[in-house]
Amino acid sequence: MGNRNNTNGPDFILMGLTDSEDIRHVLFTLFILIYMITVLGNVGMILIIHLDLQLHTPMYYFLSHLSFLDLSYSTVITPKTLENLLTSNKHISFMGCFTQMSFFFFLGTTECFLLSSMAYDRYVAICNPLHYQAVMSTRLCHSLVTGSYLIGFTESLINVVYINSLYFCKSNVIYHFFCDLNPILVLSCTDTHDTEIMIFILAGSTLMVSLITISLSYGSIMYTLLNINSTSGKCKAFSTCASHFLGVTIFYSTTIFNYLKPKESYSLGKDQVASVFYTMVIPMLNPLIYSLRNKEVKNFLFRIMQKRESSRQLK
Repeated sequence: MGNRNNTNGPDFILMGLTDSEDIRHVLFTLFILIYMITVLGNVGMILIIHLDLQLHTPMYYFLSHLSFLDLSYSTVITPKTLENLLTSNKHISFMGCFTQMSFFFFLGTTECFLLSSMAYDRYVAICNPLHYQAVMSTRLCHSLVTGSYLIGFTESLINVVYINSLYFCKSNVIYHFFCDLNPILVLSCTDTHDTEIMIFILAGSTLMVSLITISLSYGSIMYTLLNINSTSGKCKAFSTCASHFLGVTIFYSTTIFNYLKPKESYSLGKDQVASVFYTMVIPMLNPLIYSLRNKEVKNFLFRIMQKRESSRQLK
């Protein structure tokens, strides 16, 4: 990208989702509501986990980092999208586009491995409960989270280096609402085969490793659940991992649809819909899914409401 010196202007131009002014206003209202819920939901989850000592467990430690990643993930994309929808300024600087793409890769890859760590945590909790505290030690939890961030950073760096080697001279118009991989590759006037192969290998290996870990974990969980005689025990065990499984399913289905396919199959309309879903909707849904399905979180909120009601009565 550093060799980009034959384009039509100094910046890239993000064409966004639509040219219709009325639709842009509707999308702006919708997206800003989604972003506000995302910020409130994820910041709320982080604060709840930090303030309630009963939630200082491995599961909620991972969940606090998931909330941080979702908040960051959405913040990398949404503010610029809102600006493009509200104003006629569709330009994004070369460095801004480069930075947005780098953080997008970094946060997305990190979330894949964090979800794998959460699946392993649920496996130990359900399949080996007597040794849960010993296995899921503080040191292991920190190592899993740190490793997720390091792998995410490394893969993002490799992707950026390969994309940086491309020469962009066809156009500076990106037919998307953010600097995503496929819309950038189609602008290159040099051969992108090696870059596509490397990105496919990195994305494929990330998804394969994380999905294998998740599949093995949940396969073992299902086998254990089938051997539990108590109906109440099955329901309790199922409720502890159902929310995570739902979040994993939504995240991976849209990610695989968008990135594990060749550049030639890129479809603007379908890819934009999928991109809106995993860049804005999923970060909003995750805190709702996890908070509504976790009794501990609901109990904390209930205690807060009781304290406020008591303080009002005293006044």
